[in-house]
Amino acid sequence: MSNKPPKELLVDGPIPPEKLATSVANHQSKTSIGAHSIFLGQVRADEVDGQRVAAIEFTAYDDMANAVYTEIREEAFAKYELTCAHVYHSTGLIAVGELCFYVFTSSPRRKAAMEACEYFVEQIKARVPLFGKEIFEDQGHQWKTNTGG
Repeated sequence: MSNKPPKELLVDGPIPPEKLATSVANHQSKTSIGAHSIFLGQVRADEVDGQRVAAIEFTAYDDMANAVYTEIREEAFAKYELTCAHVYHSTGLIAVGELCFYVFTSSPRRKAAMEACEYFVEQIKARVPLFGKEIFEDQGHQWKTNTGG
């Protein structure tokens, strides 16, 4: 496990694209890192029963979500040779095209960085109590079901 305390998973609102550049820039001085792997989740304009998604409103049980995320983070650091990991998932109303999920893993080697990044994505989607309500252009809505992939 990292020497630093885990950060909270949840952030209010969309994740700004500039966060990617800032993360890379902040890690340039860490010369033991040989690879980064990045996953960015973005809200799609899906069509559901003839209606187009305009946004997703994400909600979570904050304390439970952060507790499960902490477990996942500890598992990832035990399983992979990671230097660091930064993971955020949005809450609130996120419009089509905006980023809602950000995973940035760093390791001395590319394989560990890539595998850990995928591990974070899959475990968070499967285990963290996050809920998405798809908001349609016509103002109707439905609760989103994660379908994987």
